[in-house]
Amino acid sequence: MTFTLPEYKAPDFSRSPLNSVPGVRTEAAPGDGIAPDNYHATSNYPEYVCLEKGKWILVPESRMDCVLVLKDDIVEATEARRLKKGDQVVIGRTENGEEGVFVHTEGFNEESQKFCEKFSFRTRGTRETPFSRSYDALYDIMRHDRQYGYIVWVLGPAVAFDKDSREAMQGIIKSGFCHALLAGNALATHDLEASLFQTGLGQDIYSQAPIRHGHYHHLDVLNTVRRFGSISAAIKGLEIKEGIMHTCEKAGVPYVLAGSIRDDGPLPEIVADVYEAQDAMRTHARKATTVISMATQLHSIAVGNMTPGYRIMPEGTVRPVYFYIVDISEFSVDKLANRGSTQATAVVTNVQDFIVNLHKSLMK
Repeated sequence: MTFTLPEYKAPDFSRSPLNSVPGVRTEAAPGDGIAPDNYHATSNYPEYVCLEKGKWILVPESRMDCVLVLKDDIVEATEARRLKKGDQVVIGRTENGEEGVFVHTEGFNEESQKFCEKFSFRTRGTRETPFSRSYDALYDIMRHDRQYGYIVWVLGPAVAFDKDSREAMQGIIKSGFCHALLAGNALATHDLEASLFQTGLGQDIYSQAPIRHGHYHHLDVLNTVRRFGSISAAIKGLEIKEGIMHTCEKAGVPYVLAGSIRDDGPLPEIVADVYEAQDAMRTHARKATTVISMATQLHSIAVGNMTPGYRIMPEGTVRPVYFYIVDISEFSVDKLANRGSTQATAVVTNVQDFIVNLHKSLMK
């Protein structure tokens, strides 16, 4: 069966009272980085703004916790810190259209959802949830988006600690199922450690046996790469032939490595300024059509919050942005949902098993 994206159903603005709503109100930002009182804060659902009676437009690239700026009949979702004094900011905190802002939560609802009971068991992903359907759906989505979309991976270091999971991730990148990689210092460092020493945090990546002086390995990697000046130069100079970072470099897949307070080293490519890192990550989040986030709680929440729940495609159609969070901890997947990214699909499992399974299925 050929995969097709779900049809988006726009609101009916010809019905009352939406057909009689006056244009949305705005107020000038009182200063740089300061929103006026009663500003409207966005969600990751599709949001419409009424420019004048009968004229509603869908906000492009809307995402959580932004404000809406109106200029020349163009609405832009932007972070409040980016506001300039005098920007016309949309105000009003109702979401049903009466103040000129309509938050559309049912644009991608499946027919089966219309008949759900008000009370039911296992409405959230847990260790008891069967994930067969989630896997099958993801296979179809990734095959579609390899050609027509933009697949972003968000990886924690656990992916680099296992021989098979590293090989699976390399295969996914080589096969075109990764258009951008977002991670931190640890993922890149331990992947390079595995390339040079076949260890992760000093343990053999296959047998998990501790290696003598293995706890020096990641520090030696950091020191060596810093001596070369970049990951790319180190890969060439050390003649590294495999690994996640090597495969990204060889395939031309962009990556953003965001720093944290815990970082050793760090690697030269680490973006140390948190807002510069946010901006660099957002470049890819705004283009994403599918995001897969594995074994990294803080990165998952960050990327989930900055990723729109939909995209307006060049031909004008509206499609969902799929977000999968994979973690062995129910707490991590619940945390993302509790921070507002309710559209995320949770798969509660070991990430090594997940990525190996995914790679094998995509290669069929």
